[in-house]
Amino acid sequence: MRRIMVLNAKGGSGKTTLATNIAAYYAQDGKDVILADFDPQGSSLSWLEARGRGRPKIHGMAAASEGLKGMRKADIMVMDPPAAVHGKELTALLRRAETVLIPVLPSPIDMRAVAKFIQEVKASAPVSGKKVKLALVANRAREVTNIYWELEEFLGTLKVPFLTHLRDSMNYIRAAERGIGIHEMAPYATAVDREQWAPIIRWLNSKRSRP
Repeated sequence: MRRIMVLNAKGGSGKTTLATNIAAYYAQDGKDVILADFDPQGSSLSWLEARGRGRPKIHGMAAASEGLKGMRKADIMVMDPPAAVHGKELTALLRRAETVLIPVLPSPIDMRAVAKFIQEVKASAPVSGKKVKLALVANRAREVTNIYWELEEFLGTLKVPFLTHLRDSMNYIRAAERGIGIHEMAPYATAVDREQWAPIIRWLNSKRSRP
């Protein structure tokens, strides 16, 4: 089973947005998908509840309360952990994954926080032992601003693959309300978003994203 995790210790970074869009992409691509929500807030499961019955099936798991007991076989498992995970809890989560995406917001506070977090992630046994691959995604980035270019330069210093910028778009809000992903919306309305997602999909589908 392919095991993908979206992870950031700081809340509000867009973990659930990335996790649900990844799950929706693979579901509409014909894959059997599990969406495991480790966050007690249950944001991913709430998104799944809004998903129409006519959409490709995604199997939700309330991993925050039940763990992964009784997990069924599937092609893809996408994991949405809580914020503020460190130490042994972080290591335990990383042992469940083979690929980890880390979203970063374009603000000085978020950039400083993620720099410290990435150091901790890279020092963990699963990552230092090369059993997990990492990549960064700039989330809610507005082009042609000073902080945009500062974020670009900052991400290049972290020695972790930087994949793409995702814009701050109402499309993500509309998709979340309906329990769908960007790739399930009208192509003409999401052309820019699909283009920005292309490097993420290419990386996830490549051998470079797997240990």
